[in-house]
Formats: sequence, C-alpha cells, structure tokens
Amino acid sequence: MKVRWWVTVLQLTELFVSSLVHLSYGLYIFSTGVAGDVSQTLSNWIFKQNFEDNKEMKTNSSKDLPLIVLVHGIFGFGKGRLGGLSYFAGAEKKDDRVLVPDLGSLTSIYDRARELFYYLKGGQVDYGEEHSKVCGHFQFGRVYEQGHYPEWDEDHPIHLVGHSAGAQVIRVLQQMLADKAFKGYENTSENWVLSITSLSGALNGTTRTYLDGMQPEDGKSLMPVCLLQLCRIGVITYEWFDIPWLKDYYNFGFDHFSMTWRKSGIRGLLDCLLGNAGPFASGDWILPDLTIQGSIRLNSRLRTFPQTHYFSYATKHTTKVIGLAGILGAHPLLFIRIMQMSQWRHPQDVSPPYKGYRDEDWWDSDGALNTISMTHPRFPVEHPSHLVIKDSDCQPLQPGIWYYKFVEGDHILFVVNRERAGVQFDLIYDSIFERCRKHVLRKTPTLPNQVPLE
Repeated sequence: MKVRWWVTVLQLTELFVSSLVHLSYGLYIFSTGVAGDVSQTLSNWIFKQNFEDNKEMKTNSSKDLPLIVLVHGIFGFGKGRLGGLSYFAGAEKKDDRVLVPDLGSLTSIYDRARELFYYLKGGQVDYGEEHSKVCGHFQFGRVYEQGHYPEWDEDHPIHLVGHSAGAQVIRVLQQMLADKAFKGYENTSENWVLSITSLSGALNGTTRTYLDGMQPEDGKSLMPVCLLQLCRIGVITYEWFDIPWLKDYYNFGFDHFSMTWRKSGIRGLLDCLLGNAGPFASGDWILPDLTIQGSIRLNSRLRTFPQTHYFSYATKHTTKVIGLAGILGAHPLLFIRIMQMSQWRHPQDVSPPYKGYRDEDWWDSDGALNTISMTHPRFPVEHPSHLVIKDSDCQPLQPGIWYYKFVEGDHILFVVNRERAGVQFDLIYDSIFERCRKHVLRKTPTLPNQVPLE
C-alpha cells in the first residue's frame, strides 16, 4: 500500500513538472511571436521600406522551378501565425519557391491533408461528407479565395517536406491524389508530387503518446489523469472562448467543429469537457494517429509510389548508457521524455501492437518520436528502403525507395530556433533543397525521332 502511494506521488509530480515545462515553453513561443510582430511593425513604421518588389522579382525569375512546400508538425504553425515567427526557423528563405502553409496544429492527419490540398489549389476545404458525419463536424471549412498554387497538376508537380506529424500529412495527401479523393478534381494522381522528404517524421507512430496519456490498449482513448487530459481541457476552453485576436495569432484548427460559445453555449462546453462531443470524443484529432496502432491503420492504406522520390532524416538523442549521458544537450521540453522512452515497456497484459514487437526496438528516440519510426514506413508492411551514410553513395536517386539518414539531435533541433542546431541547420536544409533542385528529376520518355539532350 505504501509503495503504491509513493508511485502515485511520483506520477503526479512528473505530471506537474511536465505540464509546467510545456506551458512555459508554449508561453515563451507565444511571447516571442508577439515581440517579433511588434518589432517588425515598428521597423516598418520607422523605415517604411518596401521589400515586396524585390521578393516578387526573385520569385518570377525562378517561376519554372517546382514548388517546395514545408509542412509543420503537431502544435506547429505556418506563415502568418505568431507574428513573424518561423516554424522552420527561416529555412524557407533558402529558396525562392517555398510555401509554409498553416494547417490545424491538433487536427487529425486526414483533416490536415484535406486542408493542404485546398490551401494549394484554392476553394473551400471539403472534409468529405461521410467523414464529417462520422466525426461530428461541418463538411466544409476555410475558404481560400485564391489558391497559393492553383496551377498545381501533373505537369506542375511539387516537392513536399514534412516535419514530425507533417510527414504523415504529406503521405496521406499523395494517397488522396492517387485515389482521386477530391470532388471536382478527377484528374489528380500521385504524380502531382515529385518528392517527399520526412524530417524527424512520425512514419510509424511513437511510444511517447502512451507516456503522455493515450491508452496502449486501443491507441484511441485517454487515461483519466494525464498530460493529454490537461491539454484537452485547455484546448476546449481556448476554442470555446473564441477570442478573435488570440486565434489570429494561434489556432488549433478546430473551427469546423461547433465548439465556440456562440455556437454551442454553456451546454456545448460541458459536453466537450465531459467527452460527449467534439474532436476528442470522436477521435478526430492528431494524437490517435500518432500511436503505433493509429499509424498502422494509416500505413495500411498508404503506398510508396514508383515515380516519387522519398528521403527521410531520423533523429536520435539517446545513447547506450541510460541516464544523464543520454540527455546532455537535449531541449528541456524533451529530456524527461527521452529518459522515459529509453526505458519504455509495453504493458504485459496488453496485446502488442504488431507481430514481432520488441520493446528494445523502440528505445532510441529524439524525445518525441522513436528513431525506428522515422526511417521509413515499416508497419504493417515494410516499404523499400536504403540507409545513406554518404549522400554521394546514393546518386543517382531512384524513385520508389525510401532513402534514410541518421542525424544526432532532438526532435525540435531543426525548427523554431536556428541557433540551437548551429551549422547542422544549414547542412540539413541545404541538402534538402539541393536534392529537390538537382537530384530529383522525373524522367520523360524520349519520343520517336527525338534526340536526347546530352
């Protein structure tokens, strides 16, 4: 009895510390965005310089190059949110043809993939009639009067780069294109995508979801007391108050649910808090998709296509020595989870998520995702892959194969704060953009009487 009491105290202490660290980091990011926005406004007011003409001129000079789209992960944000703060720490400035869309930070992988399509093509986001009925939200969402790349098609394909959960978003989008899943766009195909790059991508789920509060039994429901329960309550409250200027700065992406006080009232708030309505009741949010079981459900429907190039960077911040040696240099947001993930044990009274599962395969991590999850799609069926030691060893790149490379670092080393990564930041993003521009080429057939270019 005494031992059980001490275990409970330790668990509550860990919950308190984790909540405090996450809340502090969230407030830091928010305040940084506000400060940057105020600074930029003052700078524009004082100097009144117009940089848009130069930017437009640079964009026009490279308009024939395929577009590169950077897709953020969980709790992320795109261009236009949090003032002038960049989720990709300014990496988008390395190339003239880059977009950073703002998608729901906690919405499901499916919903985010739908949003990304309409962000590029334009029009009103259509989540699909059947999906919307099952999940209890509106079928139609945000309207993009002008798409950010309306000419997008097989003759104007794009490169997709996803960080964390963003990697699964872009894979689901490509599968939707192949399945012609967008009403009114019957000509879509997987060949609208030239390449997919996964940066610390959640390709096979993560054991961290269980540490944060997802039930290992089903990978869908939440434990009664956990970090994710606190997150759920905070998000529901934030969405219910629906403060316009606050949501302009940061939006969790649940506007297609009737969660605001204007639409649902006090009763609607109580229904959401009690788990009777909303995305957390229907499971239409991102955490169930990030469990191992949820990723297996997604991967069972996702293909690796023969004409698309695939590359992934798998980050790792653990060592063979469990303890302090494994967390030195890790971000404070992640070091507790790095230790916990390196000692993860799947509950013995719960069926393993797949045949052949071993705890030790999932011990290496970057504090958010397990390293095994980031290399290439593995479960339920392993996709073709090739380990890269030196980039020159895999030239020319072959389509239909996941080339993957291991990188030392934690999960947020290459986002938000450029200074933390140092020279590694430039090495990673320079290699991504160089690959998109020089090495990922779609071969076109040589027509009769046509001489190939030397």
